[in-house]
Amino acid sequence: MNYSVSVQEQDFDAAGEYQALRDSGAGTGAIATFSGLVRDSGDLHGVTGLFLEHYPGMTEQVITGLIAQASARWDVRKARVVHRVGELALGDQIVFVGVCSAHRGDAFAACSFIMDALKTSAPFWKKELSGSSGHWVEQKDSDLARHKEWE
Repeated sequence: MNYSVSVQEQDFDAAGEYQALRDSGAGTGAIATFSGLVRDSGDLHGVTGLFLEHYPGMTEQVITGLIAQASARWDVRKARVVHRVGELALGDQIVFVGVCSAHRGDAFAACSFIMDALKTSAPFWKKELSGSSGHWVEQKDSDLARHKEWE
């Protein structure tokens, strides 16, 4: 299985990430992707941006483990995860998850599993910004329940 993980401050090119997955070889019959964006709502009203922190080294290791879990359950030919950290503005890209497989069912399931697991297992901390104030976001019960459905 071929995979790549990046945790970075700079933006990423979702089209370029998709094309790299598409170039994965003749056995690929399906590619599923997810891109997450900064929105103007969350725990706070009038969110103007986000600040994301992570545990360097550990974060990449955890994400690699999530890809390995997905690969043990589904036919994953290639996987790519990009997650941004630092200060992000409304509309900025936060995360890209892409999975190649021979069949769509495996690609969809693995992509969804990885994204759900990122929300609950990877060591990221998110602060919603609103004007001059901020609020550290706690893990949501709905995210935990969604991830638990994969067990």
